[in-house]
Amino acid sequence: MGEIVLAAKMTHVPTMQMSEQDGPIKGKRQAAIDGHYEIARRAKALGADTVVICDTHWLVNAGFHINANDRFEGLLTSSEFPQFIRDMPYSHAGNPALGDAIAEAACEMGVYTLAHHLDSLDLEYGSLVPLSFMSREHEMKVVSIAAFCTVHNHDESRVLGEAIRKAVDASDDKVLLVASGSLSHKIWSNKDYAPNNGTFTISSEFNRQVDLMVLEMWKRGDHATFLKMLGDYALHCSGEGSMHDTAMLYGALGWDAYTGECEVVTDYFPSSGTGQVNVIFPVQ
Repeated sequence: MGEIVLAAKMTHVPTMQMSEQDGPIKGKRQAAIDGHYEIARRAKALGADTVVICDTHWLVNAGFHINANDRFEGLLTSSEFPQFIRDMPYSHAGNPALGDAIAEAACEMGVYTLAHHLDSLDLEYGSLVPLSFMSREHEMKVVSIAAFCTVHNHDESRVLGEAIRKAVDASDDKVLLVASGSLSHKIWSNKDYAPNNGTFTISSEFNRQVDLMVLEMWKRGDHATFLKMLGDYALHCSGEGSMHDTAMLYGALGWDAYTGECEVVTDYFPSSGTGQVNVIFPVQ
């Protein structure tokens, strides 16, 4: 029997890549990089062979979608930030059997989901940035799930999370489950970015305070209260991908019955107006 051995909410900000390059950002995101290393080490110690990433940079307008290719290889230049991420090489094995099983389970549970085996379907940087750092500590097979869901509700994403858990339990895989996305996600307006040193600041004090409140809820295991506010939080604090990655994570962990006390492995930091963090969700 398989199992989800570890779960995490992880940042994927492009400045992590830039932090390793010469320039004004060099070294500035080392704490976030170290958090990725630590999560990978924990996953390795727990025997994880596969990482399932719910990616808020993969936008879909109908249905739920899974990249179930058996191999991911190429060069990434971000269409969103080509000045930040360009010609980044990647090479990772996939887990097509698990990707197919998640899609099958989700459909059986009433949520239309397609698993794709298309060489031309690339991974988005919400998957590739965490993979680029975690693979230095522990190389895992990859399944990527679209979590920038534009016409979906959180209850559907909850069911998809339950399908992830069901498929993993029926497999022989040990899985690290990652919700790849920010907390609040109100990026600075173009005209306000430079005057406010946008790379290193948050665009809304309200968002910062709500983010910090959410982290305290997570640390004390008050997930039932958090889930009551998830919809409003995603709306009013501009949650990345409407926080469908987070809904999927909670669906896999038991939704409002989950009481795990989370561990922050990278302290909260602002980036381009948004709120970022690396947090481990212990699996119960």
